[in-house]
Amino acid sequence: MSLEVNIPVQVEQPTELPDEDFMTNPSLAMDACFTAFDKDGDDRLSLNEFTLICRALFRNDKGHIYVVPSDRLEQMFAVFDKNEDGYIDREEFQFCWNQWIKTIVRPISAFLIVDVQNDFISGSLNISNCSAQQNGLEVIEPINKLLDTVDFDAVFYSLDWHPSDHVSFIDNIKQRPIHPTSPLNADNAQVYDTVIFAGPPPMKQRLWPRHCVQDSWGSELHKDLKVVEHGVKVYKGTNPEVDSYSVFWDNKKLSDTTLCAQLRLKGSTDIYVCGLAYDVCVGATAIDALSAGYRTILIDDCCRGVDLNDIESTKQTVISSNGVIVSSREVKAMVEGRDRRPELGYKLAMELKNSESDLSKNNACRRQSQQQQQQQQQQPSQ
Repeated sequence: MSLEVNIPVQVEQPTELPDEDFMTNPSLAMDACFTAFDKDGDDRLSLNEFTLICRALFRNDKGHIYVVPSDRLEQMFAVFDKNEDGYIDREEFQFCWNQWIKTIVRPISAFLIVDVQNDFISGSLNISNCSAQQNGLEVIEPINKLLDTVDFDAVFYSLDWHPSDHVSFIDNIKQRPIHPTSPLNADNAQVYDTVIFAGPPPMKQRLWPRHCVQDSWGSELHKDLKVVEHGVKVYKGTNPEVDSYSVFWDNKKLSDTTLCAQLRLKGSTDIYVCGLAYDVCVGATAIDALSAGYRTILIDDCCRGVDLNDIESTKQTVISSNGVIVSSREVKAMVEGRDRRPELGYKLAMELKNSESDLSKNNACRRQSQQQQQQQQQQPSQ
């Protein structure tokens, strides 16, 4: 079925979303929203009326309305038009309201600070010595400011936490056989080169200086980085045979870290990612967050990286996967639901088509928790 969006060049000021409290009067707020945008009073929402909802929904804290491409409006509308009759009725809107609008307006935000450790700032793998020549120390001030000024629902600190015999260390290269197809062997490989270990199975591995060895000074978070009381540390790269760039998984997806379970426990919907190094562990983490279905925000000025081309490639991958890249000054309004980006709304709508995604599961847990709270509030006191 083909749906067309007819938006005039001069569009009247869109109806505001209702102010009724989502928690104390959830059904009242939902009904008020549906009625406000049902312009022709036919008890159903057309694509044009859904477009007005999007114009009210996707705007920043200064009232600027973000433009949503017509093809994306159609795709989002189709998620909620479950019977494919070209309209969203009240029953369909209940799903739209509970799973989509409420998440966009009141996200549950996790702040993920990746590998701000001594070795990457002034130690054995100081990224300022890499080709991009960026200073890892520069991420600490804007990260600390966010921790001081933004009320995140959860804060995580990841740490590279390698055993001394880790596969990524160049000085361990002779501990494992090299596969015949490897472009380099143990005698001529240098730092930052990639070799193929024999396995089994054969495994590509980029070689790094010895870094972030467990319980060493280099593995510690930098002393100037603020560590909040409720922050959770997540350790990665602990398997000597497999490298682990992402805070979610090792590079071979053989095992996950504690992060997945922690995010589910918190009911997180949005993940703000930053740290070191932009094009390695930060990028891998952001891409895994998007793959898991999370609305993912990369904080540009809170990251520093290794290679300028790889940093640009990381940005393009995040954007093409419906993530967004922002500066730290934009974060507070987004966490508070006052700056609502259409890319993240589109990402959420597409994930709602997949009931197995982490975000869909988290929404279900969140909805169940809210229902339990409402039932407790309604129970008469003894």
